[in-house]
Amino acid sequence: MVTDQPGSGSSGSGSMVRRILLGSQLRRLREARAITREAAGYSIRASESKISRMELGRVSFKERDVADLLTLYGINDPYERDALLGLVREANIAGWWHGYGDVLPPWFQTYIGLEESASVIRIFDVQFIPGLLQTEEYTRAICSLGHPAGTTEEIERRVDMRRERQKLLVSERAPRILAVVDEVAVRRRIAGPRGMRAQLEYLLEISERPNVTLHVLPLEFTGYPAAGGYPFTMLSFPEPDIGDVVYVEQLTGAMYIDKREETAQYGKAMEKLCSDSLTPAKTVERLRNILRDT
Repeated sequence: MVTDQPGSGSSGSGSMVRRILLGSQLRRLREARAITREAAGYSIRASESKISRMELGRVSFKERDVADLLTLYGINDPYERDALLGLVREANIAGWWHGYGDVLPPWFQTYIGLEESASVIRIFDVQFIPGLLQTEEYTRAICSLGHPAGTTEEIERRVDMRRERQKLLVSERAPRILAVVDEVAVRRRIAGPRGMRAQLEYLLEISERPNVTLHVLPLEFTGYPAAGGYPFTMLSFPEPDIGDVVYVEQLTGAMYIDKREETAQYGKAMEKLCSDSLTPAKTVERLRNILRDT
């Protein structure tokens, strides 16, 4: 699946997942009545593609549209209708990140919505320290590099936004993080010597948390053992009805992959990356050695 639409909360967290759940429920109801997407679209004055996007959870829902679809699908029980219409209201709750719309592209808002709802986040990065594991100084250097024409205020807004994201790691619903980072990214002095020392110290500190597992893919490997060297993030959710989603960022957008046969390949790639990387204990040892040389 490829999308560029916004995303998800307790004060917004989880609304993206509710949107996906609601969409999948509507699809099942439609298919059970053998109603085409075209017919469903006609009933709410919309196109077949609009129904497709609704069923994939890629767009926000109007309560009136969902009510009309439920009527078309023969759902007349008031309790069942109320439950699904309540899901519409929950799915449309705006997350905290919508307040950063001035510095966040819509396709990345989708990612944050998914990230907030995930129970497991698996990350492979080759250029940078993953965003959730960055220090403030490292983030500021990254934002300045990526937005050279940005004002000081804009850069600080981006830094603040990332710090808000990082609160997820210490929240009651903190996900399990498994990160594989290329040693090149760990050694690249993006934030300068002092900034990189602080970043390395923070990686050592955060790797001690029970929900964080960190692997360094060492320089000894001359090529990438999996995934072709492309960074990606794999998100898993506690809801059994929702499969994994793989996020692949590009220069001007992002891909969201949710086909089970494709996400399964990424899962195997992550397993291979972990097995070919340094163990968490060896990673700590390598980070300490790099820190001594920084």
